[in-house]
Amino acid sequence: MRSRRGNAGKIARPVRPDPVTPEELAVAAPDVFIAPNGVHLLQIPAWDDLPWLWHGFSTRKGGVSRAYCADGTPGELDLGFTDADDRDLVAANRRLLAESVTGDPTTQLITVRQFHSNLVVFPRGTNVQRKRSPKASGVASDIFATHVCKGDGLITAQPGLLLAIQTADCIPVLVADRKQRVVAAFHAGWRGTVQRIVESGVGRMRLEFGSKPGDLIAAIGPGIGACCYAIGEEVLSAFESQFIYGRELIREVYDTDQVRTKYPMLFLTQRAPGHSSIGPNLHLDLIEANRRQLLDAGVPPRAIHAVGGCTSCRPDLFFSHRASRGHAGRMMSVIGIRPR
Repeated sequence: MRSRRGNAGKIARPVRPDPVTPEELAVAAPDVFIAPNGVHLLQIPAWDDLPWLWHGFSTRKGGVSRAYCADGTPGELDLGFTDADDRDLVAANRRLLAESVTGDPTTQLITVRQFHSNLVVFPRGTNVQRKRSPKASGVASDIFATHVCKGDGLITAQPGLLLAIQTADCIPVLVADRKQRVVAAFHAGWRGTVQRIVESGVGRMRLEFGSKPGDLIAAIGPGIGACCYAIGEEVLSAFESQFIYGRELIREVYDTDQVRTKYPMLFLTQRAPGHSSIGPNLHLDLIEANRRQLLDAGVPPRAIHAVGGCTSCRPDLFFSHRASRGHAGRMMSVIGIRPR
């Protein structure tokens, strides 16, 4: 029905931001910390004030794996047990990562079988499967500890564990409770983000450990940026249906092909508007989507840190499933509580 007050009864649709180029959306990669053992890490300087807290976001640099690097180049820090890589080399990389973060290569590293959900598990160090590498040379097998559950989030208050989320474009989110000393790690691809993995995960911290949102700090690690993350109608519909601000997360991005820019007349088409393959693509800002979830969960804006860097833009620094067309290693984002 029309409103008696003219246009007042019409449903207001959000205004799309002006189209941009990928370069306008690109976010510079942060400074890299090089650990004494050679591992290249990203960390949050503001978290240095919490001596009890372990954390770090790995890059692809500083390891011994060779499955995804060119001949004659240094080994890489692939941390995923993929079919393309040698398990013993990946295990060695995991020990290097643990050592770079905690100072001890045998620190128990806990992972889950990720499947793009909003499922959160609570490892306590005793309910894990342990595997020994035949080339571990007597090193404790804790580095292979894998939680028996599937999930995309980990929460613990137990010291001595290093929670780990694997990514190669998806968004890793680390959360810590400064007062209760509880830590969490979440894997947020587009499906997990739509299912509110981060927002519900913070809710589980409140329910299980009594965490207060005002006491939480959060770090959003490197993932594919809005500059590179082109999406289709399925993803667009999912975000618009689940979030009132869903359209604000979408940008129209024009191709910056130099030939198209210099000779636009060569690419004219007689197709009706919206039916041509030429034009802007829809890009999703997953980093902003998860920042909004942290805000909705009550985390103070000043307590949320975005590390920066696009995994697809920087294949020299990060593994990217999309940029490498599926042939990619895995990075890890880790967080833990230092034993007293």
